[in-house]
Amino acid sequence: MPAEPVSLVELTRVFARIALLSFGGPAGQIALMHRVLVDEQKWVSERRFLHALNFCMLLPGPEAQQLATYVGWLMHGVAGGFIAGGLFILPGVAAVMALSLVYAAYGATPAIDGAFFGLKAAVLALVFSALWRLAKRALTTTTQRTVSALAFLALFLLDAPFPLIVIGAGAAGFFGARLGVAAPLPARDDLPEEEIAAPDARQARLAAAILAGLWLIPVGALVLAFGPKDVFSRIAIFFSKMAVVTFGGAYAALSYVAQQAVERFHWLAPAEMLDGLGMAETTPGPLIMVLQFVGFMAAYRNAGALPPLLAGALGGLLATYVTFAPCFLWIFAGAPYVERLRGNRALAGAMSAIGAAVVGVIAHLAIWFATHFLFRAHWTLTPLPAQLPDIAALDAKALALSLAAGLALRFGLAPTLLLGVGAGFLMKSI
Repeated sequence: MPAEPVSLVELTRVFARIALLSFGGPAGQIALMHRVLVDEQKWVSERRFLHALNFCMLLPGPEAQQLATYVGWLMHGVAGGFIAGGLFILPGVAAVMALSLVYAAYGATPAIDGAFFGLKAAVLALVFSALWRLAKRALTTTTQRTVSALAFLALFLLDAPFPLIVIGAGAAGFFGARLGVAAPLPARDDLPEEEIAAPDARQARLAAAILAGLWLIPVGALVLAFGPKDVFSRIAIFFSKMAVVTFGGAYAALSYVAQQAVERFHWLAPAEMLDGLGMAETTPGPLIMVLQFVGFMAAYRNAGALPPLLAGALGGLLATYVTFAPCFLWIFAGAPYVERLRGNRALAGAMSAIGAAVVGVIAHLAIWFATHFLFRAHWTLTPLPAQLPDIAALDAKALALSLAAGLALRFGLAPTLLLGVGAGFLMKSI
């Protein structure tokens, strides 16, 4: 823990750095926050970090952005939560908006494919490096490793629903602790957690109530003003619903949105959805920022009396607003209660079991990212839904660049990202 309270200026500086480097989807972003907040800054202990992560994994919406909000709230109350969570999404908002405007006006941008290719290689190296460190610290008992492995296999082989995995792990940990069976507790460390007291719970609840109004009142106003079939009303309602029902993190949300936006609303084609996902994967910020691209294209193609690019920009910003306003609400409403649970053995056992399962979930995300980056084709392990890479379709350049990025990590994160971007650009240009 920090020897002195963290100032708002320092909080802003550190989370601005995290925001600018937060590539690679939730696995990479959680790994980055762990590296900066636990290893470098030592603002929170390993157990405090995992406790916060476990709670965020239970919520609908992007877990990495909610984790940033939670830690910011721990450091500086509601103001710290807004700063940390807000900074986490701002670079992504700006980058995806700029790319959306270019995409709508000129089509895809192959000129930057090489840079994005190298960036993915660097992010892949970061994810596996951080996953290894996290697993070594968080999985110190046989029970922990078993829970983590079962969670990974359930996702990888069976495509099990994420909520089912969380409920199963939590129930096992809860009843195991009640019965006196050794619970899969997170690794202890020598940082005294008591140096950080939970911020003012009443202030957090008030902020949550205000956020509920700021989220729902504009949605209702749009529907009343323009009718439920107007594109902006549909964007507001659809993404608000998505923010409530998509448990299981960013990938669960993307699956739901892709199906609805392409098949039900016909806002964009499947290939365009993949282009948007590529934008979100290779720009800083939450992977779920692809929703801004979906909102942009929906309004761009149904602009009415507005100039299409202006309508698209407004649609993208509206989708972003109704997606992330609830994320702050869930943290401010629930974090004060979750902090109190750290002293309850049975509930701590449940959260700890979920934490062990979360390591398996992150491992699954890392493998998913790796196989889709390193291999150009996959096959299904019938009768199971598991997708395995086609070894013959290995991308040798992607593998070589990823291994080089792994070696470069010893020189720091920023040099590794710059090396990846430069090398990827050169490899694709030759």
